[in-house]
Amino acid sequence: MRQYQLKETKEVKKIICNKCGREIPVVNGRAEEGVFSADWTWGYFSNKDGERHSFDLCEECYDQLLSSFKIPADIKE
Repeated sequence: MRQYQLKETKEVKKIICNKCGREIPVVNGRAEEGVFSADWTWGYFSNKDGERHSFDLCEECYDQLLSSFKIPADIKE
């Protein structure tokens, strides 16, 4: 006798850079280029208490963001 379990899976089908709107290629649920993803829930002491912010940036837009920092990001190899 066979028993089956119904599995529901999520697979990424498209990623769009939130800054420039460019579509980042996705094959078999994986990005084919570098992409920076952020997912942050703001805490009690912010003006956004409880809000969850999520976004994706292509590598070019991420580089533009980093270059705008007054204090450089700590980057390790």
